[in-house]
Amino acid sequence: MRASVVICTYNRAADLRDALMSLLPQRFRGEFEVIVVDNGSTDATAQTVLDFRRTVRFPVRYIFEERLGLSVARNRAIREAQGEYILFLDDDAVASDDWIGGIVSLFDRDPRIGCVGGKIEPVWEGDAPHWLPPENRTLYTILDYADDIVEMREPAIPFGANVAFRKSVFEAVGLFREDLGRVGSNLLSSEEGELIERIRTRYSVYYTPYASVLHKIPRSRISKRWLLRRIYWQGVSRAVSSQRKAGLFVQSVLKVPFFVLLSIPFLYDKRRVFRNVSRIAYNNGLIRGVLGTYQ
Repeated sequence: MRASVVICTYNRAADLRDALMSLLPQRFRGEFEVIVVDNGSTDATAQTVLDFRRTVRFPVRYIFEERLGLSVARNRAIREAQGEYILFLDDDAVASDDWIGGIVSLFDRDPRIGCVGGKIEPVWEGDAPHWLPPENRTLYTILDYADDIVEMREPAIPFGANVAFRKSVFEAVGLFREDLGRVGSNLLSSEEGELIERIRTRYSVYYTPYASVLHKIPRSRISKRWLLRRIYWQGVSRAVSSQRKAGLFVQSVLKVPFFVLLSIPFLYDKRRVFRNVSRIAYNNGLIRGVLGTYQ
């Protein structure tokens, strides 16, 4: 088995169907399997997978993982996967026709490549937010790293909506940390970055624009309130994953009043104020992450 396509999902049956349907026109001619890990859904997820499985010739497996957590679901898939490469696709993403083939061919170039990430283009429900600062675009899981295949140098990392791993790397560096990553409605993250840090000690990480996916962004997320919440959780995630918690705490406590004062002269400039409020939200997340009071 060359590849295992993994979709971890929770109560997104309609989106999941679109993700699965995007696997039908794949141009890849090698053997691959599809694994759907249902992380406790109460909607029509199981039936959606069953209906899809009846229409295809490649293996489709449905796994119910009752223990909540994206990292838990991903690790379950890794243990179950039979492919040489494990390709993760978000349940609200749609793969391009060359997605599997583009990733597998890149891995096949060099056994030292341990991780491959692909281009992620946004599909906004409605208009793209005109107020979104360029530095915050990645928080919507948007990735356009390069126009050609290149090695991703630290600190750049692929995103989970479109990331793949050589299965053998998990034997060498371990699985996703389960104290990081989404659990229920929280926005805890950094599990991918932390894993890729470990992978980089032994392998290289590559990016390809030729294995792209479209990532849906619902209207409910296109607001400054949601983005500030996402930024707050980014701060929490960094604190939880960091080995320097004491230093982060001191820096964060000092920065919050600084950014408050910095905003006062620019109250007429909404963009500058929002940037400083974003920094305050991030540092608040760092503080709560260090103290463990973010739940």
